[in-house]
Amino acid sequence: MSAIELNARASATFAAKLAETEALLRQAATAHAGKITQANSLGAEDVVIAHLVQALNVDIPAFVLETGRLNPETLALMDKMKADLGYKFTIFTPNSESVIQFVAKEGLDPMYRSIELRKACCHIRKMEPLDRALSGKTAWVTGLRREQSGARAEVPLLDEADLATKGRVKFNPVANWTWGDVWHYIQLHQVAYNPLHDQFFPSIGCAPCTRAISLGEDFRAGRWWWEDEAAKECGLHVSADADLAEVSALR
Repeated sequence: MSAIELNARASATFAAKLAETEALLRQAATAHAGKITQANSLGAEDVVIAHLVQALNVDIPAFVLETGRLNPETLALMDKMKADLGYKFTIFTPNSESVIQFVAKEGLDPMYRSIELRKACCHIRKMEPLDRALSGKTAWVTGLRREQSGARAEVPLLDEADLATKGRVKFNPVANWTWGDVWHYIQLHQVAYNPLHDQFFPSIGCAPCTRAISLGEDFRAGRWWWEDEAAKECGLHVSADADLAEVSALR
């Protein structure tokens, strides 16, 4: 059964949520013209946002963090979206020398040995490239949803937590959407999506840090599954004043 067949169930308020999302994207593009970007992980939420941006014809360019450890299916989707569908992504990769030195010292998959090594890998492959991706930006757009985890239960449509420290806000245009809403939109508009979703990967990150989940498992159970829930964090969506040791995984 495909992810569409399994999940595409619009909520009763889907139309209102869609209108809210469209209005927020227009507002974001206008208020931060030339200084806004979408963080596209190539997961279901992000391909929906990319489709909306294109359909609304608003100027919100996207970037992808190509960590060097993404699944082949994820890379193939990125190529398909660029070549077949006309999407434009700026690709940010880790500093090659930093990766070489880290792998030479710790091995290719040190993340399983300790939380500290996993976070060090995330810093090199995600956080440093993210800093470059957001340099000079006053706003960015993400696919965070309140339904994704307890830690995201209060994700706002407009997050100003980093405004004072970084001069940047975060727009979460599908914060109110359900998983069924996401897949209803994908089905309705025939949006290309990551085939790993058909293999029970609701949340997709780097290949060594993501697995399929079983029926009844938490939505994000397949991310860093060997770690304690309180330690799961790569840092992409942590506010400047958050303690990394005390928050749940946000991406």
